Amino acid sequence: MATVLPLNSPPSPQLIHQVAQCLQDGGVLAVPTDSFYALSVSPFNEMALKRLMDIKGERSHKPFPVLVGDLSQLNQLTEAIPDVARTLMEEFWPGLLTLVFQARSTLSPILTGGQGTVGIRQPNDPRVCELMTHIGPLTGTSSNRSGQPPAQSAGHVRQQLGTVVDVIVDGGPAPGGQPSTVLQLEPELCILRDGAVTRKQIEVVLGQPSLWFRE
Repeated sequence: MATVLPLNSPPSPQLIHQVAQCLQDGGVLAVPTDSFYALSVSPFNEMALKRLMDIKGERSHKPFPVLVGDLSQLNQLTEAIPDVARTLMEEFWPGLLTLVFQARSTLSPILTGGQGTVGIRQPNDPRVCELMTHIGPLTGTSSNRSGQPPAQSAGHVRQQLGTVVDVIVDGGPAPGGQPSTVLQLEPELCILRDGAVTRKQIEVVLGQPSLWFRE
C-alpha cells in the first residue's frame, strides 16, 4: 500500500528527500494540483513511464503532460520557446493552460506519444511548484485508471490506486472543476482540448480571433 506523506508550505526536507528517492528508484507518486491529483513520475525515466502507462490502461499513442515548478525547467523538455508561448505563460501561468511545445529529441516516445511534442504547464499550487524546484519536472496525468473519475483527495487516490502508487503526497482536497485547456503552439495555434481557460481569453491576450478547434 502507498505511503502517504503530508505536503506543507514550504515542503519539508524529509518530504523532498523521500519523494526524490522514490523518483530515483522509478517510483510513481500522486501529487495535488490546482484541479485534480496527478500521477507523477520523472519524465526522464523510461522504466517509470512504462509503469505509468500500465497503471493508466489503454492509451495507445496518448502523450503524458508534464508539470514544471518554474520556467527554467522548460529547457529540459523543449529546445524552443516561441514568443507566443512567452506571452501566454506571462498571462496564464501558473494555471490551467497546457502549452504543447516541440519536444527535445531525447524525450521518450512514451512521454510524447510518438508525436514529437510535449504538453507542459505550471500548476497554481505554490507548494507543488516549490517541491518541483527541488526534484524536477513531473508527469501530470490525472490520478485514475482509464474510464474512472480523477481523484480529488489523497483518500480517493488511496482507494483507487493505493496498491500501484508508491507515494501519495497529501496536500488536502484538490479543487476539481474543469481540466486544463490544451493549446498547440506550432505550426499554428490550435485548441486540442477545451478546459478552464477559454478560447476567448486566449484570443484577448493574443489579439488573434483565428483560433480553430481540432475535431
